[in-house]
Amino acid sequence: MVRVRRTRRAPLAGAAALGLAAWLVWLPGTAYAVPAAGPAAGPAAGPSGGPSTGPSRSGRALPEYRPAAGAEPVRGTPSTADAPLLDTGTFYEDALAPGERFYRLGLDDASTVYVSAVLHPPAGAKAGYGDDLQVEIMTSAGRACPPGPGRASFGYDAVPLGAVGQRRLAEDAECQGAGTYYAKVTRSAGKDSDRAGWPVELLAMREPAPAAGTAPTAAPSVRPSASPALPGADPVPRTGGTGFNDARALDSGVWRDDLRPGQTRFYRVPLDWGQQLGVGAEIAKARMTKDYGSASNGLTVSLYSPYRGLVESGDTSYDGRQAAVTLPKTAPVAYGNRFSDVAAVRPLGLAGWYYVAVTLGGKVAEFTEDATPVPLTLRLAVTGGPVGAPVYGESLTAAGFGVGPADRAAAKEGLTAPEAAAARDATSAMRVVAGAGFGTGTVLLLVLGGWILLARRGGARTA
Repeated sequence: MVRVRRTRRAPLAGAAALGLAAWLVWLPGTAYAVPAAGPAAGPAAGPSGGPSTGPSRSGRALPEYRPAAGAEPVRGTPSTADAPLLDTGTFYEDALAPGERFYRLGLDDASTVYVSAVLHPPAGAKAGYGDDLQVEIMTSAGRACPPGPGRASFGYDAVPLGAVGQRRLAEDAECQGAGTYYAKVTRSAGKDSDRAGWPVELLAMREPAPAAGTAPTAAPSVRPSASPALPGADPVPRTGGTGFNDARALDSGVWRDDLRPGQTRFYRVPLDWGQQLGVGAEIAKARMTKDYGSASNGLTVSLYSPYRGLVESGDTSYDGRQAAVTLPKTAPVAYGNRFSDVAAVRPLGLAGWYYVAVTLGGKVAEFTEDATPVPLTLRLAVTGGPVGAPVYGESLTAAGFGVGPADRAAAKEGLTAPEAAAARDATSAMRVVAGAGFGTGTVLLLVLGGWILLARRGGARTA
């Protein structure tokens, strides 16, 4: 009797299938792993944040400004001679003492260019009321390009401050040609102010030209509204950032955070073409160390444009009990706003991320417990649009402006720019893993199929 030898391949096939499943979850040679399933955790509120800390007015630690990742060191010169070149789209870091510093620009004849300087003094630095920062763009002949220097002033606190110089198209024939231009950054300081060099972050941004005939050349007849209608829902915790680079993304709603005396929190809101923004901030009662106290400029709220230029600012005194600041409702975002005679309308000429900075004055520490955060409620209302977008000849998003689906998602989820970038990287890694896993899985299945076929043939020959 001939005995038939049966081959048993099922355990091998099962092991290979399990190995394939495990390989899909973890790809050897990478740092990517699929996290365990569970509820998504939103950003939590907290009394402080940021990469490093420095002393506050009372000596207790406060978060310091988070510089842009990969910022390149640069050193401005006292004159245009030997001024270093700034490339558009690249972050630079310098140290700015009181006085002027010059930087060189190579500009084309088909784009508007914005050069921002964000002065971020070290914690504990002293600024005098009225000390300011100015930025302007000049031709190689030394003539300032309209609309003149961008300016921002300190109150009583040395907090992060941004100013912008511009070279606008369709503005002035002498500033339209391609060639060499210069950015002049000036820090003014009183005799009692800190004279040390403070870190300054520089960024040149290029806005491509709209297609011919698609953008207005005159300002619309609009002005900011005096009183925005702000939401009154229950607040949702969101922790603000230390500056423009880690500002927390927000949308319409009521948001809850905490502030220490001398601290500034940054938030960012996407505004598309035709949309308007209303902003209101409230500081609740603090833990008092004296029966009475008051700080002028105790609460300050500032709104910045997508190119980091100041749009509007408001402040009020604070006595440790309650204070609120509401900014006028912005004009609808429109290309023609840049030609307006109204200072608060001109910066509303581009769709993109707008930034809200909220500061609790350092003098508040003189009559409150500095170590105990003060509750902050931030109310935001985004209305209108999106309508009226001009047609650009190049990608506006690639230039760092505009509002896309990813920006709206970041605002809905409350992500900072680094968190949003990490989420995009994780998604890309997942796609790579899935694609590679599918390809390798197909190969494994073919190999297994070949083994099974050979086994069957071998079994048939044995039989």
